[in-house]
Amino acid sequence: MILLLKKRNLLTGGLLCCFFIAFAAVLWRGNSVSVPAFGGGRGEPVLVIIDPGHGGEDGGAVSTDGAVKESGLNLSIALRVEDLMRFLGQATAMTRREDVSIHSPESRTAREKKVSDLHNRVALVNSREGALLLSIHQNSLPSSTVTHGAQVFWNRKDGAEELAQSVQDALNIAVNAKNEKKTKSIPATIYLMKNINVPGILVECGFLSNKEETALLQQPDYQVRLATAITAGCLAS
Repeated sequence: MILLLKKRNLLTGGLLCCFFIAFAAVLWRGNSVSVPAFGGGRGEPVLVIIDPGHGGEDGGAVSTDGAVKESGLNLSIALRVEDLMRFLGQATAMTRREDVSIHSPESRTAREKKVSDLHNRVALVNSREGALLLSIHQNSLPSSTVTHGAQVFWNRKDGAEELAQSVQDALNIAVNAKNEKKTKSIPATIYLMKNINVPGILVECGFLSNKEETALLQQPDYQVRLATAITAGCLAS
């Protein structure tokens, strides 16, 4: 038993070392990248608001077998990002910490809850000074079950595009080997990103329409890899 525990501790330690080496490598690669969203190089304090998309009755996208909901994966990855950012001294806030909707109590129907939830997220973001939004989601494309990979989208606020590129570069290194993605602007139909007053990026961590990637997204070590890349990309400057 003692031998098994020692082997497990060595394995855990080895994984952590690998992740921190990868983290340092991404930060080093980003040293020449300017990310205006983080104070525009003026040393201004920035609050990263981490938004696990969906929640509660709104599970978001689902896996092909219906067993895995987006909302739970979003929360798990977002909490790992928060842990890493706080460890590195970055101020953060979360839109939710449980698998719940943040709609107002008076909302009754599913539509009312969804609308209220989005309004409350916008209000939360816009109430904080010196903030930027990092929204975590999962993708789905049932018409192409082989499509996979993590992709970053940006809103039309100053610094958002550069920030998205920095995170995308990190994700391409960490999880998109031979499947590099390019950033895209967020469509105007996305209410949250359209109505916030701060730079915002949306990270689609993977495709729940792809069985292999769905299995990966549920693994703690893969979630840590995603969180490490997202954090490194955000903090690279």
